[in-house]
Amino acid sequence: MRSRALPRRLIVAAALGCSLLAGCGTQAQPPGAPGSAPDPAPGIVHVPEDAATISDAVTRVAEGGLVLVGPGVYTEEVRITTPDVTLRGLDRNTTVIDGEGTRSFGVVGAADGVRVENLTVRSTLFYGVLVTSVHGDDGPLAHGGPGYTRLDPEKFPPLERFGVSHVTASNNGLYGIYAFNARHGSITDSYASGSADSGIYVGQCEECDVLVASNVAERNAVGFENANASDSVVVAGNRFSGNRIGMTLLSSYQEAFTPQRANTVVGNLVAGNTSAESPAHALGGFGVGVGITGGQANELTRNRIAGNPLAGVQLSNAEDIAAQDNRLVTNAFGGNGVDLLDTSAQRTPSSGTCVDPAGGEGPSTALPPALLDATCPDGTGAQGGVTDGVPAVEVPPGTSFLDVPAPPEQPSLPDPEQVPEPLPASVDVPDLAGFGLPDPGFLADRAGTAP
Repeated sequence: MRSRALPRRLIVAAALGCSLLAGCGTQAQPPGAPGSAPDPAPGIVHVPEDAATISDAVTRVAEGGLVLVGPGVYTEEVRITTPDVTLRGLDRNTTVIDGEGTRSFGVVGAADGVRVENLTVRSTLFYGVLVTSVHGDDGPLAHGGPGYTRLDPEKFPPLERFGVSHVTASNNGLYGIYAFNARHGSITDSYASGSADSGIYVGQCEECDVLVASNVAERNAVGFENANASDSVVVAGNRFSGNRIGMTLLSSYQEAFTPQRANTVVGNLVAGNTSAESPAHALGGFGVGVGITGGQANELTRNRIAGNPLAGVQLSNAEDIAAQDNRLVTNAFGGNGVDLLDTSAQRTPSSGTCVDPAGGEGPSTALPPALLDATCPDGTGAQGGVTDGVPAVEVPPGTSFLDVPAPPEQPSLPDPEQVPEPLPASVDVPDLAGFGLPDPGFLADRAGTAP
């Protein structure tokens, strides 16, 4: 008997029923299958459970999300280009990104709101952690990288908002932790050693709003360096001891925004910068606590600057940029070759340096001696530096950055599995009155060297 065709309206109704009910002879497409809608980016990606590598994880995580990395050694370069992403290790000392002495960098944060936390980055050729907006298709272009020239901040607007916390950066060829062309950020509770340029570096920004606090930098050519980062940089409560040079504030024509100016340097220990277990400084620098090279209008207060065999504070010019209007207030000096030393060229004399020892311990020695009489607020007039009488210091040969001793174990970030809120538009700077004059053992529990 011939079957009868169903009316068209019944066929349509049956099709609609199958679309609303499970079954009808076909299985639903699993997420991620060909032809299905793409998975939404997850708010948290675990490595290695969800992604085998950190690099894969940072491409999968959602904006504002967390990449949480378990213990292990990860031999890769990581680039973060999604805004407000946090890269965090579960254990600071055993979650390790290893450049193996062959890769250029460990982590580059190239997006607004990036955070890097609670991990170790070691043995890279250029830098352990770099936060910068200066980034091309082939990778970062910042100072020390391939193809670096004087960089145009109009072509590369500054990265806005960043945080580096509880990071250990060791045995990196140029920089340990490096913020360049970036604003409204912080580098805190971190450790850097074995850098042939500087352990911690902040460069090229105006109205920076950058906080560098509670860090330890040792066995570097320079512990902390600032080049052309100005107006609102606070360097507070750090230990910059056991390097070749403790810290520098300098103007540089290799970066935009000369001159460097208006930093607040408070409550730091800058002592015993006599390390032989460190890479050589490019210009042969050694035995200096604080070097101010063409830096202007910086205030140093309640710092302990001691045991530096060339000078506690050394002033000099940067080409035709003079060191001007720097204030030294309530600092403690002792055991330096000379507490204050001005080696500015006669053609570019320093001026406006002032010293207020009230409540501090010195300075008691200076070259030229007139620096001791340069009381605040007026300070010195234009004054060329000296060459005679400068302490003679034997400079030990440098150590390869890969051979600098490994760092001591460092404290981890509490509650690493908590997804953080996005970083605020400006940095919450602590009350600077809370940073007192540090004692000689300040942060010694996190250091491998004694001052």
